[in-house]
Amino acid sequence: MNGEAISTIPKIVIIVQARSGSTRLPGKILKQIKGKSILLLQLERILEAKTPFVLVVATTTERIDDPIFEICKDNNINVFRGHPTDLLDRHYKAALELEAEAVVKIPSDCPLIDPAVIDKVLNFYIENQDKFDFVSNLHPASFPDGNDVEVIPFHILEVAHQEAKKDFEREHTTPFIWDNPQRFRIGNVVMDGGLDLSMSHRFTIDYFEDYEFIKAVYDELYDNKGVFSLFDILDLLERRPDIKKINEKYCGVNWYRKNIDQLKTINLSQTKIIDE
Repeated sequence: MNGEAISTIPKIVIIVQARSGSTRLPGKILKQIKGKSILLLQLERILEAKTPFVLVVATTTERIDDPIFEICKDNNINVFRGHPTDLLDRHYKAALELEAEAVVKIPSDCPLIDPAVIDKVLNFYIENQDKFDFVSNLHPASFPDGNDVEVIPFHILEVAHQEAKKDFEREHTTPFIWDNPQRFRIGNVVMDGGLDLSMSHRFTIDYFEDYEFIKAVYDELYDNKGVFSLFDILDLLERRPDIKKINEKYCGVNWYRKNIDQLKTINLSQTKIIDE
């Protein structure tokens, strides 16, 4: 069209990493809201994204995660079972099985993720495939915590799978890539208008107060809107500051970012402190 290059859409596979063995809030993604598990509510939201993709839940081979497998099977959602702690291996093998050309990493503790945010990150990646080896909205973050989207071309994920040796690189999938900007080209997507809500708003689930907050949001918005948006939530919190206060003490608390330097030096396979 008018001499402009048209971006080819690669086969995109969104991988939702999920397990039941959270240390801070055990079984958090199986907790119920509106008669559905938090995991299923999140998957419903992801499926509303408009960019063509294949969705798969990557859980572990451990029996404790059988309920995750059953939720996926009961709702016709692809599921892959892999290594309990080596998430890089789990992502790589799930992507390989589904013949992914681009892999999207979304953790299962983001039940308020906005499908429009997913589309924003994916569209940026598609339009700039030749410029970046990794695209996310996390380096630095500006969206409310719980809207995490990372995109990795499969051949780059394969390099990481072959070369990453450190425990934290294996257990968090992507640090080998974004922690080496001298080798890999890193792209980042930010909120429009220069907004930064990453420290002031928390839409993820790690603590019981997070569950209470997320439940309150669903109780207010789900019946009328179904898949409500990030801005629907922000409008609600303007009207109902009491809801925002529920987990406000954890705003800006990101365990992984806070402990990244420690993670680079300890053996995580023995400490078992990683949540998904």
